Amino acid sequence: MLSEQGDKGVVAAVGPFGSSESKYDHLIARAKREAPVTTVVVHPCDETSLRGPLEAAEAGIIQPILVGPAARIAGVARNYGLDIGGFEIVDTPHSEASAATGVRLIHEGRGQVLMKGSLHTDELMREVTSSKTGLRTDRRISHVFIMDVPTYPETLFLTDAAINIVPDLDDKRDIVQNAIDLWTQVGLGTPKVAILSAVETVTSKIPSTIDAAALCKMADRGQIIGGILDGPLAFDNAISPEAARIKGIQSAVAGHAQILVVPNLEAGNMLAKNLTLLAKADSAGLVLGARVPVVLTSRADSVRSRMASCAVAVLYVHARVANKKISAA
Repeated sequence: MLSEQGDKGVVAAVGPFGSSESKYDHLIARAKREAPVTTVVVHPCDETSLRGPLEAAEAGIIQPILVGPAARIAGVARNYGLDIGGFEIVDTPHSEASAATGVRLIHEGRGQVLMKGSLHTDELMREVTSSKTGLRTDRRISHVFIMDVPTYPETLFLTDAAINIVPDLDDKRDIVQNAIDLWTQVGLGTPKVAILSAVETVTSKIPSTIDAAALCKMADRGQIIGGILDGPLAFDNAISPEAARIKGIQSAVAGHAQILVVPNLEAGNMLAKNLTLLAKADSAGLVLGARVPVVLTSRADSVRSRMASCAVAVLYVHARVANKKISAA
């Protein structure tokens, strides 16, 4: 099933983001042209989680506030030759306190982005999603991987492979809308959104195919806006024009997907790790649906991935600010 919403005349082509040059290079270059965004970095207590925001700051992308045990952060900086002299450090006793303090600073208007350091994801997200003190909005919180796959011409968004374990249809609506909003607001055009399942036909035996069809109909009715949706699509039909041709699928999305929406976290997690390990993809990560974007990287992520995550967050923040100004005018 195919559905198109938004400006039909602005469909994202391969363009500069599909060139042989790294897609991340373009994102980072664009973010450098914007004013740096104050970013609350929670518990940057190992080399990668400290070096990432420091290099993003050196590039002029963010202005970090480092939240964590001050002595430990200073020790990491000293051991790896990192200069933290020009940055504010908010001292906390341990990782749980770092997460709570980071969220509090966002509430106080001290930062526009929250960034995960070397603590566990659960520790940070527990504070972000708290019903009393967290950063919830009316929108379901979800995660998007921003993937640079060397063998694929498009920048790929993959969602949700980190937050929602078994999302229902209403959750999936928000997951899709969060990803579309990110794609459009960072200036990538109108995304082609593939709702993935095991097959490309609707069958009651595979519930995710019914969800996919329903999501496309929700887009037809204006419940999802800003993207071109098609689903259900099997993974090969979503990314391979030849596979789509062989199956006889006539679709603007099939073979050219830019956002991949997985049926559940297990499928998404395995797909993301397959692309990373077997296709040598880079993966940046962002949590959406909260009051501010949350840079949520793995402890194994490279400094480059962390910088790309910061770049996307900065572009998103500036777009949201610009849109609010337009709405208020």
